Amino acid sequence: MSEFKLTTEGMRYIALFESLTGGMARDCIVDEENDRIIFVIQKGDMGAAIGRKGSNINRVKKSIGKQIEIVEYSDDVKEFLQNLFQPADVKNIMVVNKNNKRLAYVEVANKDKGIAIGRDGRNILKAKMLAQRHHGVDDIIIQ
Repeated sequence: MSEFKLTTEGMRYIALFESLTGGMARDCIVDEENDRIIFVIQKGDMGAAIGRKGSNINRVKKSIGKQIEIVEYSDDVKEFLQNLFQPADVKNIMVVNKNNKRLAYVEVANKDKGIAIGRDGRNILKAKMLAQRHHGVDDIIIQ
């Protein structure tokens, strides 16, 4: 696992998230450019974080006033990448070391490539940022 630093703002958002949802957050990224906050939560806490009919996550959205995205953490890099690309149908993931770089090749169903990349590349940007931050993956190539 790579080491990363949380900002003071990120720590405040994590405290708010945990108090409103009961889910445990491992990381928080404030993405000003895309007006969203991304939380990486403990494995198994997705249900608590979302809440019945989305009640918990909606409470967090109202309190913060920004879009909220949640990703479930995993120590296994392939499982974490799979979680990053939800709800896209990921067929296969290969992580290789090439020229002193750690690359992830993510094979996605043709119909879901747009979902994996996201509008203006938002989803692939999020995946690259979090994969680098948590598992030292230098780049992700969607196939």
